Amino acid sequence: MRLSTAVRYGARAITQLGSAYSGRAISIREIAQEQRVSPKYLEHILKTLRAAGLVQAVRGKRGGYLLARPPQSITLKDLYGSLVGSAAPVDCVDCADSCPMHDLCPTRDTWVEIKESIERVLERTTVEDLVERQKRKAISAAPMYHI
Repeated sequence: MRLSTAVRYGARAITQLGSAYSGRAISIREIAQEQRVSPKYLEHILKTLRAAGLVQAVRGKRGGYLLARPPQSITLKDLYGSLVGSAAPVDCVDCADSCPMHDLCPTRDTWVEIKESIERVLERTTVEDLVERQKRKAISAAPMYHI
């Protein structure tokens, strides 16, 4: 399974919004610059996340985006589902009728297991978890000075 750029960029953007939770709204320009993504593409992603109820848009001079819910209540499954849909690697996992071999196929059970495993990881990973990981990585990446 390969994640789309929309999922990867969306996860990074929503992590940045999670870092600023209960603070100010963050502009698309600021997020795009920090995450090194196209503002236009990011705008498309954030509109989709807004329609899914994960982020809110704030208008005005100090406008931008912020999380619609607390970071601990938004999972990567929410994000993935809003940007991609199902985590099924093949259509027959979600719709058995899409394949005439679904009852006989020796690999379908494996594809179902893959989907379930992916969903478990996405479901247990919250935006709050991502924010904490980001903080730990920033600390470990900081240069150490010795006297």
